[in-house]
Amino acid sequence: MQIFVIIWFVLFFWIIGKGIAQFIENENSPVLTGSATIVDMRRKTHHHHSNGHHHHTHSYHITFEKEDGERLELKVKRYEYNELSIGDRGVLTYQGTRYKGFER
Repeated sequence: MQIFVIIWFVLFFWIIGKGIAQFIENENSPVLTGSATIVDMRRKTHHHHSNGHHHHTHSYHITFEKEDGERLELKVKRYEYNELSIGDRGVLTYQGTRYKGFER
């Protein structure tokens, strides 16, 4: 039983540490802006069970292709996901893995 508690705590703190490390990396990254095209869009559904209830949430991801051919998949808000389409071209602004905006 104790080994499961130890594994749970290690996993919990590893996930927290990974999130903090990503936050720090994004904070230290420059804000970049450049031409890009939307090449893919997807919605992830996350299922949750608690107290006998089942519910789900969604996260929205868009893959942008920059002028140099590099592709970036960034998480966006639902309203932005719904306003954009594959093939849209414009100016992408991002910081590390943080989406800042896209103007067609």
